[in-house]
Amino acid sequence: MPEVIFTGPAGRLEGRYQAPKKRGAPIAIILHPHPQFGGTMNNQIVYNLFYTFANRGFAALRFNFRGVGRSQGSFDHGSGELSDAAAALDWVQSVNPEAKACWIAGVSFGSWIGMQLLMRRPEIEGFISIAAMANRYDFTFLAPCPSSGLFVHGSEDRVAPAREVMPVIEKVKVQKGVIIEHQVVEGANHFFDGKVEELTQTVDTYLDKRLGKREEAA
Repeated sequence: MPEVIFTGPAGRLEGRYQAPKKRGAPIAIILHPHPQFGGTMNNQIVYNLFYTFANRGFAALRFNFRGVGRSQGSFDHGSGELSDAAAALDWVQSVNPEAKACWIAGVSFGSWIGMQLLMRRPEIEGFISIAAMANRYDFTFLAPCPSSGLFVHGSEDRVAPAREVMPVIEKVKVQKGVIIEHQVVEGANHFFDGKVEELTQTVDTYLDKRLGKREEAA
C-alpha cells in the first residue's frame, strides 16, 4: 500500500493509496475524524473502511487533512478540509482517468465533509457516513441529497446520540430514486470501541446490496 503525497490547496497532503487491479475501477475516498481531537487517516474505522473498498477492487485513498501528520497547513474549521477532500478526489481521478464512479466514506467530522463534497461532485454515486454529528453540524445543505447511501451510528454514542441524529437524517430530502438507509450498532459508542468489526460487517452487508457480493481478493 503505497504512501502518496499530493498537492492540496494549503500545501502537500499525505495519504495511503491502493491502486485497483482493473482499469476503469471505481474510486473511494475515506475521510477521517476531527483533526483537533486526534483524528487521522490511521483511525481504526478509517483503516477498515479503506480496506473494505480496496478489497472490492476500488481505487482507494485515505489521507490526512491539512495540519495532520505530514500534511501541510493548519485546521480550517471545515471549509479548508472540504477543499482538501476535493483535491484528494481530483488526484485519484488524475491517476484513474477512466474511473466513472466514486464513493465517499467519512467518520464523524469526516462524514460532514464527505456529505458536502457529495453535493458538489455529481460523479459521487454512493456514501458511507459513520457517526455523523448531525446534532452538532448543519446537514441542511443536503437539499436534496443526490445519491443513495448509509448512515451508521452506535446505540451508546454520547457525542452524537442516535435519538438526536436520526430525526435530522430522516428529514433529509432526496432526489427521485435516492434511498438513504440508517443502521444502529448496538452497544457501540462514538468511536465504536470494541465494535469496529461489527461496524465493518454492517458496511459490507450494505455494499453487497448496492454493488453485489465481492469476489474474494485474488
